[in-house]
Amino acid sequence: MPSINIEVQLSSEQLLKAAEQLTHNNLEEFISQLVILSTHKKATRLLKNEVQLFLKTHQDMVIDHNNYENLIDKREVETLTKEEYQALLYLGEQIDRLQAQRIEYMAELAKIHGISLTKLMESLGLE
Repeated sequence: MPSINIEVQLSSEQLLKAAEQLTHNNLEEFISQLVILSTHKKATRLLKNEVQLFLKTHQDMVIDHNNYENLIDKREVETLTKEEYQALLYLGEQIDRLQAQRIEYMAELAKIHGISLTKLMESLGLE
């Protein structure tokens, strides 16, 4: 028997009532198709989330690394002024905060992949 396509808008309740009219075999096939559709949508959503998390983990730190290195060098030779010492502390706190955020994002990525954070970091070549 040939079939035709008709486009209609049904509520989920109406769709369920229509599914009740299917034979057992057709219902099983329909359920399989729904599972495939759901999996595809979930995978697409996870991929988008994963890309966003990956980008967040690789954002450049908004820190003047040259200034930070210079301040560390001055600290080692004990020539830091009080203002420079405060700047060094502030930059250190910024780096710690950004690293903590990066680890949180990587933990979310690991969760998406169903692996440990350690395993994710190893696979990305991070220590």
